[in-house]
Amino acid sequence: MNISEGFWGDMKIGNVDDIYRLDFYDYSLPTELIAYEPGEGTRDRLLVVDRENRKFKEGFVGSILEYLNSDTLVVFNNTKVIPARLIGIKQDTGGKVDVLLIRAVSEDKRRWKALIKPLSRMKLGQRLLLEDRLKAVYQGGKIIEFEDTVDIGLLEEIGRMPLPPYIKRLPGETDKVNYQTVYARHYGAVAAPTAGLHFDHGLMQEIADMVWGICYVTLHVGYGTFSPIKSSDIREHRMHKEEFFIDRENLRLLREAISSQKRILAVGTTTVRVLETLSCEDIYDMDRETIEGSTDIFIYPGYKFKFVDMLFTNFHLPKSSLLLLVCAFADRDLILRAYKYAIEQRYRFFSYGDAMLII
Repeated sequence: MNISEGFWGDMKIGNVDDIYRLDFYDYSLPTELIAYEPGEGTRDRLLVVDRENRKFKEGFVGSILEYLNSDTLVVFNNTKVIPARLIGIKQDTGGKVDVLLIRAVSEDKRRWKALIKPLSRMKLGQRLLLEDRLKAVYQGGKIIEFEDTVDIGLLEEIGRMPLPPYIKRLPGETDKVNYQTVYARHYGAVAAPTAGLHFDHGLMQEIADMVWGICYVTLHVGYGTFSPIKSSDIREHRMHKEEFFIDRENLRLLREAISSQKRILAVGTTTVRVLETLSCEDIYDMDRETIEGSTDIFIYPGYKFKFVDMLFTNFHLPKSSLLLLVCAFADRDLILRAYKYAIEQRYRFFSYGDAMLII
C-alpha cells in the first residue's frame, strides 16, 4: 500500500485525461492504522468533509445528528451477510482448504458456486470435509457438491463470516454480530455494507426522530467488491453485477423525497450505487410498485450525481472502486487531503475502521 514520497496531491494533472489514471488514487497507509477488529460503534471517530468550504471537522459517529434535519431522507442498504465461509481439509491429503460459498446453483441447494483456496491444487472429484461436518466433492471450476442440502439455517449455525481479504485472522463468533448491520434484513451478501456497522439501535432511533424519513434499499454485495482495478486507465475497468431491489413502501418514500426535493444522505457506497442506478423513468413510473434488477454501475471522477446529496462512508483501500466513487462525490484532491489528515490524526481505516461524512 505504499508508493513513492510526495503523492499527497502532488501529482499534478497535466491534461484532462490524467484524472483517469489509476495511480492518481493511490496513497500510503501505515499498517498499524488498519482496523482488524471493530471499534466502538457510535463512538468511532468521524471526519466531516465540507465540500463547499473545503474544510474538515472532527467528531464521533453520533455527531452525524448535527447534520440532519426534518428535510433529510437517510437511505441504508439492508442486505444481510451470509456466514458462508467454510474451513476444512481435503480428505485424501489432509491439506487445508478454504471455501466461500457464493450462491446455490441447484434447487436442492447441494451444488454451490464457490471461491476455493488453493484452487490450483484442487483435483476433479476430490472429497472435502468442511467444518468437521459437511462432506463435499469438487466438481471442477468453481463448483462443489455437498452430500446434503446446505441452506441459510445451517450456514448460520456452522459457517463463518467472510471478512475482507486483508484481515488475515480467522473469523470468530463475535464477527457474526460485528460484521452485520443492526438493520440487516435480507440474506444475499458476501461482504457487509460496512458504513452501516457504526449504527446501533439507539442512534437509529435518534435519527428517525430527527429526519423526514428513513429508507431502505437492498443491494447484495458480491465478492467483486474486493476485486482490484487492474487497468492503468480506470475507464477500462468493469464492475461485477450485483442484485438489488426496493420494496413498495421504501420506493414510495424515495419517490416522495425526490419529488419534494428532500436532501438525501446515502449511508455507504453500495447505497449510492443503487440510488444512482435508478433512472427518472424508474422514479416516476407509478405503475412500478417495486424495483429490482442488477447493477454494474462504476462511479468515478467526472460522474454527475442525480440523487445523492450527502455521503456517510468508511476510509477505503488505495486504488479501489470505492475510493474512486468517493473522489467522484467530492473531488480527488480534497479526498486525498482528507485521507492525509486522517492518517496524521491516527484514524482507523477500512471495514472495521472509523468513518467519514461528506456534506
